[in-house]
Amino acid sequence: MKRVLLLLAEGFEIYEASVFIDVIGWNLTAGNGQTELFTCGLKKEVKSTFNQILIVDYVIDEIEIDDFEALAIPGGFEEYNFYTDAYNHKFSEIIKSFHEKEKIIASICTGAFPVAKSGILNDKNGTTYNQNPLRQEQLKNMGVNVINEPIVDDDNIITSWNPSTAMNVAFLLLERLTDKENANLIKKKMGF
Repeated sequence: MKRVLLLLAEGFEIYEASVFIDVIGWNLTAGNGQTELFTCGLKKEVKSTFNQILIVDYVIDEIEIDDFEALAIPGGFEEYNFYTDAYNHKFSEIIKSFHEKEKIIASICTGAFPVAKSGILNDKNGTTYNQNPLRQEQLKNMGVNVINEPIVDDDNIITSWNPSTAMNVAFLLLERLTDKENANLIKKKMGF
């Protein structure tokens, strides 16, 4: 079984989290059955953008990196305190640990910022929210070679530029965890 850890900062965007939950879940039920997803945050209850509360499976201190094959990180809104958790040293440590063990890290939109903050995107290609030039400039100032493309994949680190890319990032993660044929099967079964 290949397990995905969905790392949630306060102020995470529900849609961007849900694509990972759905694609990995659809594969568990209707694909090769070899993926599971678990949620994690700094605390047991994590408030999303627009104030929905999610009770996570694990708090960050309970995580054993070797129990997971991939890390998924949705973006979020500054107005809902996303960067408070996203820039926490525990977030950086877990991201670095996944990278050191050569595991897949998939982020959507501003989810690229905690990845960059951890240092693992230094001098690598990446992207983030593209509808406000300030966000891409901020990522560049964090040492990232910003590429203005919907999805950028460098050294097992996937970044993307806005919520419109979310499903494709989730499908790419599934492809990496299983194979292209299986990912295409799930796309078809989900109507994409």
